[in-house]
Amino acid sequence: MSALEVSNLAFAYDGALAVRDVSLSVQPGEIVALLGANGAGKSTTVRMIAGVLSPQKGSIRFGAETLSGSPSHHVVRRGVTLVPEGRLVFPQMTVMENLQLGAHIKARGDVAALVDKAFALFPRLAERRSQLAGSMSGGEQQMLAIARGLMAEPRLIILDEPSLGLMPIVTQEVFKLIEAVNKTGIGVLLVEQNLHQALRIAHRGYVLEKGSVVLSGSGRELLADDYVRRAFLGH
Repeated sequence: MSALEVSNLAFAYDGALAVRDVSLSVQPGEIVALLGANGAGKSTTVRMIAGVLSPQKGSIRFGAETLSGSPSHHVVRRGVTLVPEGRLVFPQMTVMENLQLGAHIKARGDVAALVDKAFALFPRLAERRSQLAGSMSGGEQQMLAIARGLMAEPRLIILDEPSLGLMPIVTQEVFKLIEAVNKTGIGVLLVEQNLHQALRIAHRGYVLEKGSVVLSGSGRELLADDYVRRAFLGH
């Protein structure tokens, strides 16, 4: 089993620091929430971990592997998959075709078994296997995006704002699915603005503000923290 260890990451867009000095870890099988307001540096952090952006400072390790500066396809092969913000399913392709694309690094003979596993975890996708992804609801597209990420058999899946734009009842369903994914042994790094839902299921969490970690602790500790309650939960 592999732990993610991120140390002192920094990244700037056109000279403006988006991430200043972020360190975090995800132990095997944990759900870890990465929280903060818009512009706090959450998405930039996970894009560096996933190889979409190359850190300008700091290190990223997953188990014995150094991921810092590795391209995204290398990171996927090492067992880390990013499900990006906005779902980004292929709308003119079917559910089945989207899933098959998620398994592009796997041997062809493995794909059918991986599809069966995805359908067992997401029965609604099995019912819609021939449907065009673009014709599904936002919640169903989010399920498909997560299922597609699982097709690479990651040991750690990064979910960037999975509840964005979803109705509350659908959000609850998505969070139940995240817990179900985690119960299969996969670690989860969860980027969320819905702090209450995220911390309810997270083992631990980190709060980012202006590109730096300002607070960390267990999900229960952060939910009870006065700063978190005032700044993010409106109490």
